[in-house]
Order: sequence, then C-alpha cells, then structure tokens
Amino acid sequence: MLEELLIFTRGGLILWSSCRALGLASPLKGSPIDALIRSCLLEERAADAGFTQDNYALRWAFSNDLGLVFVAVYQRMLHLLYVDDLLAAVRKEFSQIYDPKRVDYGDAFTDVFRQLHLEAEARAEAMKKTRQQNTLPSTRAPAGGGGKKPGALGGRAGPQGGGGGKKGGAESGKDDSDSSDSGKDHNQLTNGTVKGHQNGDARAAAAANNGKENGDPNDGAFDVNTLRKKIGGKKGGKKTDAVAKKAAPKAEPKKNVKKDRVWDDQPRKVGKLDFTDPADERGEEMVEKAIEHQGDSMMDKDEVLSSDSEDEDDEGEESAGAGQKKKGWFTSMFKSIAGNNVLEKADLQPALKALKDRLMTKNVAEEIAEKLCESVAASLEGKKLGSFTRISSTVQTAMEEALTRILTPRRSIDILRDVQAAKERGKPYVVVFVGVNGVGKSTNLAKVAYWLLQHNLSVMMAACDTFRSGAVEQLRTHARRLQIPIFEKGYEKDPAVVAKEAIQEATRNKSDVVLVDTAGRMQDNEPLMRALSKLINLNKPDLVLFVGEALVGNDAVDQLNKFNQKLADLSTVPTARLIDGILLTKFDTIDDKVGAALSMVYISGSPVMFVGCGQSYTDLKKLNVKSIVKTLLK
Repeated sequence: MLEELLIFTRGGLILWSSCRALGLASPLKGSPIDALIRSCLLEERAADAGFTQDNYALRWAFSNDLGLVFVAVYQRMLHLLYVDDLLAAVRKEFSQIYDPKRVDYGDAFTDVFRQLHLEAEARAEAMKKTRQQNTLPSTRAPAGGGGKKPGALGGRAGPQGGGGGKKGGAESGKDDSDSSDSGKDHNQLTNGTVKGHQNGDARAAAAANNGKENGDPNDGAFDVNTLRKKIGGKKGGKKTDAVAKKAAPKAEPKKNVKKDRVWDDQPRKVGKLDFTDPADERGEEMVEKAIEHQGDSMMDKDEVLSSDSEDEDDEGEESAGAGQKKKGWFTSMFKSIAGNNVLEKADLQPALKALKDRLMTKNVAEEIAEKLCESVAASLEGKKLGSFTRISSTVQTAMEEALTRILTPRRSIDILRDVQAAKERGKPYVVVFVGVNGVGKSTNLAKVAYWLLQHNLSVMMAACDTFRSGAVEQLRTHARRLQIPIFEKGYEKDPAVVAKEAIQEATRNKSDVVLVDTAGRMQDNEPLMRALSKLINLNKPDLVLFVGEALVGNDAVDQLNKFNQKLADLSTVPTARLIDGILLTKFDTIDDKVGAALSMVYISGSPVMFVGCGQSYTDLKKLNVKSIVKTLLK
C-alpha cells in the first residue's frame, strides 16, 4: 500500500500531497522525506535506485525543466512493483497542469491521481500474473530421466545425462561408430585421470610407461640421466655429488654484534629500547628550540588562490571546450544557436564520459565518479538548453556545483567553539583519532595539539595504542617536544580503560582537551574493530576523527564503509556513534591527485576538517573547497 505521494518544488514548496488532498492525517512516523532531501538529494545521490529510512522505502522522479520533485513513500517490506510506473504517469499529468503562479492543486489533481493509481496497480497485477504463468513447471521430462533420446544424450554427455539405459547407450554407440576407438581411449583417459587425482605417484608412473612404450623421447616423464650425461658425461652425476660434498663444509661468517648507542661520545647501556628519557639534561633546551622554530600553524591562515592559476584553469577549460567543438561541431553549433532544446540522456553521455575519465585520473574512486555523473545527468535531463550554450559547458557547470555541494560541510564543526562550550560545563573536550595502519595518526595528533596550544588551550595526550611496539614512546616524544602532559599505562592494556582513566585525570587537572591516540587497524580486523567500538561507546568522545591517506583511491571507499559499518554493528547502544570528521594526511605528496578527499566525503558524509601537508607541527591546513573543485575539473 502506498503511504504517501508528495509533489514539491526544488525550493521546498509543497504543491500537492496525497494525504492532504484526500483529507487524511499523515501516517508517516518521523521525517523520511526530510531525511531523503538531507541525505540524498542535497548530497548528489539522486541517481541512486532508492532510499530507506526507518521502516519506509522512498522512490523519486524529477521534472528538471519545471523544477519539480515527485516522491513516493511506502512500507519497505511491501516491494511495490508499480511505484516507478506511477511516478512517471504522475509527472506527465501534473506537468500539463502546472502553473508557476499556483500553489494549491488539491481538487484539480486528486481525481487524476486516483485514476492513475488504479491503472498502475492493475498493470502491476497483470504483469505479476504473466510472470507466474511463465514460471509454472513445464510438462517436459527432466534431463537424463530415462527413455531413448535422453539415454542417447546421456551416453554422450556422461554424468550430466544420467540413466540413459542400454538402448540409449547403443544408439549413442551407433551415432559415434566412426570414433569408437577414440571413445575407448577417452574412457581410458578419463579413468586414468580420476585415478591420477587419487594417487599422484601412480599417474606419474603411468606417464613414464607411456613414454617408454611409444618410444618417443619427448613423451612421458623427464629423463634426468640424459641431462646429467649432457653436462658431465656418463659419470656426471657422481662428479656433481662430489662437488656438492666438497662445497658443503664452509665456514660460517661471524655475526655482527649490535653496538651500544653512543651518547655524548660515551657508551651508555640501556635495558630497553626507550631513548625518550625525560630526565635528559638537554631535553628542556631542545624543546625550547623546537617550539621557537616552528612558528604559527597553517590552520589559522587562509589559503589564497593565485590569479595566475585561475587564468590557467580558464584557458584549460576553453581549450577543452574547443576540443568538444571539433568533435561534434555541427551538432553542438546547431543546438547552441537554436536554443530551447530539451536535453536528453544521449546528448549528455559524451560530456559525462569525459568528466568521469577526468575524475578518475584525479584519483576519484570509479564507483563514486560513475554515481556523480549519473546524478548530474538526472539533474539535467529534461532541461532546456539556452541559446549559444554548449552541452559540455552546461555539464561542467552542473558538475562544479555538485562537487562544491558535496565537499562543503552540511553542518559547521568549530572545534575551538566546542572546546569552550565543554570548558564551561567543566568537562574536557575529547577527540579520538582512528584509522588504518601507517597513515600518520600520532604525527597529525601532535599537529592538532600544537594548533590547540597556540589558542591558549591546555592539552593532554592519551596513549591508547597499547598494541603496536614503540607507539607509547613515539607519543611520549611528541609530548616532551610540545611540553604537554601524557597519560600512559604501557602495553597490553585495555585501550578503553586507559582512555577512561585519561579523561578522569584530565578532569581532575582541568585540562581543556584530551587527544586519544588509538592503534592502527585494518577495516577487516574483527578483534581490533571490536576494541575500538568499545572505546568509543564507553567514553563517548566529542569528536571521532578518521585519519586517512590522500594517496588512496578506491581503497578509501572500502575503508570508510567498513569502519562505519563495524562501529554500527558492534555498538552496544541504540544510537551507534560513527565517524564525525576526516583528517587527510600526506596531502603534499599527491600533486593534483586530490580525488581521495571527494571519495571519503561522498561515502561517509563527514567533512574533511584537517589536511596534513608536511612533516613539521605547523603543517596542518583547512581544506580549500574551491581549490579542490578546480583541481578536480581542470
């Protein structure tokens, strides 16, 4: 049963609703249509097959020339077959009576909708009956079930034919009388193969005997004696063995013993591999020099796009447009001059194909690039092309708007503001850094700590990577250089408990921010993902940052999908806590291959909050959306 059909403009004005027109109260629980607009239509996922929210399934259609959206809502378990057909019919009929100056279509369209609904249900029922008739069991005998013809087929096909019987076998023999001998050989070969699978030595022996019987040296097993004769004569084998025996007793080289590390030209013996002794006499002096030479963090600097780069981009777009002109000069010129031509999907395909290839060369995942092009096609199909306007430029403009909409955060996440709000409540602001192995979580955690210190906030690090050897010492080094406290409990401890004790310690010391370092883990590692879910559910952090590499392409989709899926599946609370933001590392190593940022944001819906672009503490920036979009499309 259809729950509701809604017609509204792209600006959000509701023109007609089936429930309102029929005088019924809305049966929908929650806000599935608001969720559709927020999570799908505004995020350029209009090309998806459908959308589910709670117990509802939603389907939609566009009228791009009129700027209308048609949405049908029904129970997810019903699987209604006529919804797409009904939406197409409603769109066709409503477009004929639509007037931009009119805002109410209650009485004018209600009777039309009832008739369209009945016709769509009737067509779906007739189609269902036709499918049932086509899938009824046939009266033909099953394959290999006996009889003359099946027996003959069975004799030829072997095991697939089944019980053909004697007569069937005889007929098969008559049909293949010219190749009876080959049939025997085939049976012998088949039996030999089966036995050979059961016993490898017997098969090798049979192959050797076969070579001897035929007398052909190329058949059968390889003769080792022949090779020995060619190498060293008749006694080649003995010579080889003698040489091997002489070469065996060799003196083993002496092993190099690792020397102790030299500190200040004096050898110093240590009991463990920990060279971050906070009691080092030079420690304070080194820290002061390190802090002095770092300077201001790049997070507080606005990146300015140079006019030269913009001019180059414009020239590149013009040259690309010229290439499109040469490719289809007559068609594009005719449509440009004529104007008011309705864009069809076939007209958009060449320009979308070029855009998809361009996005993939920028390291955008193939699946994401394809969905983006389908979404742009859905938003342009049916629109009228203006005079002297190329299709390629229209598609380019639509894609630029779509990319800007995706990369722009849906909600403002101001960490400094949130830290002050938590400070007023008397609680520290907790940030958890998660991600796969080797992406730079600890280093970029230190960069974030340095940026927070410049805003006069007290920061404490929590060493909750109790899995990787050297992780605690690495974080201790950053803490010593930045002169901030660190909470650690060593290795082989429960990271969730360590994080909880660190937050309690920060509350007692009135620290403003707690930065929690976690172990790197692959998205398929079930035990470590379970430990991460426990840490997040137990401590309820204010922000969960996924640290990912800017070098990854298709793997970014798999990483974020599985991280969010595991956090949702392993959550012990009704509302699972997922990833809130993304920190993109090694951004200075990728040149123009910036597609990973788009792939990650598209998959998770979370914004890129930090970009790591170097090896010093100051190398942390904001994501410049305009710059990324220009890079992706140039």
